[in-house]
Parts: sequence; C-alpha cells; structure tokens
Amino acid sequence: MTSDRIFLEDLRFYGHHGVTRDQQSVGAWFSVDAEMAVDLGPAAASDDVRSTVDYGLVATRIVEVCTKERVNLIERLAGMVAQALLGEFPCEEVRVRIRKLTPPMGGLHVTPGVEITRRRGGRRATGQDTGQGTGQGTGGTSK
Repeated sequence: MTSDRIFLEDLRFYGHHGVTRDQQSVGAWFSVDAEMAVDLGPAAASDDVRSTVDYGLVATRIVEVCTKERVNLIERLAGMVAQALLGEFPCEEVRVRIRKLTPPMGGLHVTPGVEITRRRGGRRATGQDTGQGTGQGTGGTSK
C-alpha cells in the first residue's frame, strides 16, 4: 500500500445527528477530517490534475453524505463517509474523524468525536473513539 496521502482537515457542516431530542431538534456544528491513501506519484511526475484525486469533489461528497439523512451515532456517520470515499474514489484506505463541535449537553463544554480507518475490500484497519470534548477528478492539491 502507498504511503502517499491526500487529506482534508476541519470540513464543517451543520447537522441534526444525535440520540437526544435536543441534538435532533437544535442540531450542532460538526467537523470532519478525512485522509485517503492514494498513489500521488503520477500527479507528482506529470503536474496533471487529471492524475490525482480532486479534493474539492471529496469535500463535496463528504458534506452530501453527512447532510443527506439524520443518524443517531457519529460512529455510523463516520462509517457512511468511509464507505462512500472507498466506493467512489481510487484510494486503498481512508481515515475519517468526526467531531461534534457544539453539542447541546446541558451546559457541559465538550467536543466528542470518533475516528475510524477502513481499507478497500471491507477490511477494518484501526478504529478508536477519540474520547474528546474522524475520484479521479479535476483538480487540487493537498495541504
């Protein structure tokens, strides 16, 4: 597997994911980090945007997945994002971190989150709860 990566950090969207009534009605801001294992050699050699993954398309797809339907658990949301990225872009592995930035939690200030890693073919790599309060395209470069 390649050690090359394309990544997005702190992609934000507003959603109504959660188990409690407040989380479902009031909603919260969420932040997504995504990292994709992609062979960047062809793009590095050619300087041709068609030989890489368009991270703008990746960002758009993540927001679409995260705002299409409400889910109870951010673990489920992270799994849906990972599945979409593996299914739609030429990557061998994805790491997805999702944090709920402004959860209505009765006055508590905490940022809960999860991080999962998935590989092509349905193999699970590492997965962990952060415990804190996780296509061929037309352009872009990574940070």
